[in-house]
Amino acid sequence: MSVIDQMQEKVLSGGELTREDALSLSKENHAPLAVAANEIREHFCGKSFDLCMILNAKSGGCSEDCIYCAQSVHYSQGTSSSGIKDITPHLFRIAENYSLGANRCGFVTAGKTLSGDELETLLTNYRSVQKICKISLCASHGLLAGSDLRRLREAGVTRYHANLETSRNYFPKICTTHSYDDKIAVIKAAQEAGLEVCSGGIFGIGETVTDRIDMALELRGLGIKSVPINILHPIPGTPLENAKPLGLFDARKIVSLYRFLLPDAKIRIAGGRGLLPNADSELFTAGANAAISGDMLTTAGVCLLEDVKMIAELGFTADCVRI
Repeated sequence: MSVIDQMQEKVLSGGELTREDALSLSKENHAPLAVAANEIREHFCGKSFDLCMILNAKSGGCSEDCIYCAQSVHYSQGTSSSGIKDITPHLFRIAENYSLGANRCGFVTAGKTLSGDELETLLTNYRSVQKICKISLCASHGLLAGSDLRRLREAGVTRYHANLETSRNYFPKICTTHSYDDKIAVIKAAQEAGLEVCSGGIFGIGETVTDRIDMALELRGLGIKSVPINILHPIPGTPLENAKPLGLFDARKIVSLYRFLLPDAKIRIAGGRGLLPNADSELFTAGANAAISGDMLTTAGVCLLEDVKMIAELGFTADCVRI
């Protein structure tokens, strides 16, 4: 029996892979690994597919120094802050996307946290969306306190987004203005506030295979069930502007390994999809079953109608559970 077959059998029988198991799997060929991962996905998740759209609710002017981000004031291309944007012009599009199959909408703000006034404006925005449709609401607003997270839940938010980004070991190489433990703390605070949590990372930033596996194990320990996979899109002016883009086979192997380690999670393909040829047919047949649809924060994405068509062609069924 091959290593892939052994590990697949372990997962399908309810076991959890160890770090050593995952490192062993990472040495296997991406093609059979993807087939096995896709079978695990179908066993635990069926054909359901989760589509989420995001809105850039406040861009630029970020005090954090994440080395991949164009919104940081630390780098030459850092964009100036926009302040919290008026949601009104976007309400029709949110309702339309909901009717087309997007079951989640996330508001994202640049910066370490929110001021009191910013939070109040966002709470009003979330309530406005709830009045026009029943799309599930996600929030990504940095390192909020537990009391603020509870207010988000009371305003209708059901899921909070806080990426770990990478492993604990590698994190100090990509950000020095907040810590890995700060990330862990806000994830746990969101869970205590009654929110689901969406947390994943960005790949192709100089991390090792071990770093990728360690982050997956951290996410598993935290009970995370929505895991965004972002592929670095090198942006001029940032420290990673000259980074070599991740190849399709590497991306496919990451998705497959995450499916083995997080068998019942929504493995969500997010930023960087457009950089990879045949990304949809390759990644969504390697264990992924969710996506961020539409434009990303600072880069272009894939439009919702294209995603709806894609998931139908691949045999998935869009989650249209209306909360």
